[in-house]
Amino acid sequence: MFVKMIAETVISAGVVAAGSLAFARWRRVKLYGELNRRLARIAAVASFDPSAAFERSLPGFADRVAIVPQFLPPQALAALKAEAESLIAPERSYIPTHKKGGTIAYETLIENAPAIVSCYHSRKLMELVSRIVGVRVMPTPINDQSSLSLLFYDRPGDHIGWHYDHNFYRGRHFTVLIALANEGSAAGGLSHAELQARVAGREMAVSTAPNTVVVFEGARVHHKVTPIQEGERRVVLSMTYCTDPRAWWWQGVSRRLKDTAFFGIRALWT
Repeated sequence: MFVKMIAETVISAGVVAAGSLAFARWRRVKLYGELNRRLARIAAVASFDPSAAFERSLPGFADRVAIVPQFLPPQALAALKAEAESLIAPERSYIPTHKKGGTIAYETLIENAPAIVSCYHSRKLMELVSRIVGVRVMPTPINDQSSLSLLFYDRPGDHIGWHYDHNFYRGRHFTVLIALANEGSAAGGLSHAELQARVAGREMAVSTAPNTVVVFEGARVHHKVTPIQEGERRVVLSMTYCTDPRAWWWQGVSRRLKDTAFFGIRALWT
């Protein structure tokens, strides 16, 4: 009798757990349906225009890293920064010895930051990035939380260690960073949170003053961000583009598992 009771309890718990997981997945599917509709509305009235950047000579990409200072007109930068500043509750992530910082995911930005989303989906921006990297690029899918995100370094010790960006797609994969804010006690009034990269057998430091754009192929460039100090702040808009956004099934699984470290268990249903 006792064994039977234990078995029934285990079975009941399994049924409840399975039901809870199914309900969670249903909610995520419903959410993504609404996010796709919102994204379509934003894209239909996209107003972000980086045309001024086309008027200058663009950097080469031989080392898979390109830097463009003073990228946006002041009003365009101000609009992006204002939206970023209005999102005051980033999700904090901490991976011992590797990463500490705040992140705001793509789905949150679709709901609350139309100017930032418009920037990411700007055809002219994609044309510009394509010219820099030498191949045609496009956005990565909506269910990839890192397709478009805000990165906040605003607590002492926030950083990310040496790493490559995993490529979860069939095509080549590029990261575009726009520095929206960078304030601190380092040289030039910037923070100590400095982007560093290993390029052609040497380490290079990339100054990310506000309005600097960095384009790099993260799967091929080893990079990190050094720790920020007390009273400093750095806010970066991170955008991911690729040449082919299709993914093999094992790439999709890997992406979901990676995203759980940054965005929690909900990433399993993206």
